[in-house]
Amino acid sequence: MGRRGLLKAALLLCFLAACSGRELTIKQNPSTTIYNSTLAKILVEYASAIYTADLTQLFTWTCARCGDLIEGFEMIEIIVDVENCLQAYFGFASDINAVVVVFRGTQENSIQNWIEDLLWKQLDLDYPGMPEAMVHRGFYSAYHNTTLRDGVVSGIQRTRKAYGDIPIMITGHSMGGAMASFCALDLVVNYGLDGVNLMTFGQPRIGNAAFASYFKTYLPQAIRVTHAHDIVPHLPPYFSFFPQKTYHHFPREVWTHNIGLGTLVYPVEKICDDSGEDPTCCSKWK
Repeated sequence: MGRRGLLKAALLLCFLAACSGRELTIKQNPSTTIYNSTLAKILVEYASAIYTADLTQLFTWTCARCGDLIEGFEMIEIIVDVENCLQAYFGFASDINAVVVVFRGTQENSIQNWIEDLLWKQLDLDYPGMPEAMVHRGFYSAYHNTTLRDGVVSGIQRTRKAYGDIPIMITGHSMGGAMASFCALDLVVNYGLDGVNLMTFGQPRIGNAAFASYFKTYLPQAIRVTHAHDIVPHLPPYFSFFPQKTYHHFPREVWTHNIGLGTLVYPVEKICDDSGEDPTCCSKWK
């Protein structure tokens, strides 16, 4: 999902939230329900804002996408890893009373090569401390072996010291979703933090079935939002006849798409099963 796809997803989520009439009920803890459409509508705006080219506008929260639903966000720090072309930011969102951490996805000018590489990328790294769990080395390293990890972890600790033991909401789009997922797991497994919540948009697969099972155990309320026929969630490929030797999504997917014919088209959001590879959701279009 490129940035245009992210914008389409944002518009669809806005429409769905408006139609649902649901109130935002996450003031105390964003993980109290399986899926909150209004929260998704907010987080996709945060995930979109990180693509702002002008870092001054991003830091001062004056960018084109820094208003409306996410107006009033208190930016604390932008973390830029120049060597690896990676970026994240975090701050305090008073409307949902949470630390919000956002990872940037692949830049649009390099996404085609990135997709082609993922088509053939093999599982090539054992996840530490999880027997039989294997992951994508590139995504793992983009978070664990760069300046992002230390910056995000120390930033969360500082923010919680200032605002109290508030929930942590982690998000990202495309490759940013992959890094967000490793970050969320890291905070729970290696730092023992509670109140960690994850919602990503159009993220690729990051590990095998054993890893997905571990992930589900530690982050049972994690949400992956997929949109229509977006190709990225299908990468790297999943082969059902080799379940332990291939990539496998962790649950739970929420598939947003349109149904209908001609001018009678309606947006739909489907909460998929807890397998991670629900054949009636995004996977049906692989």
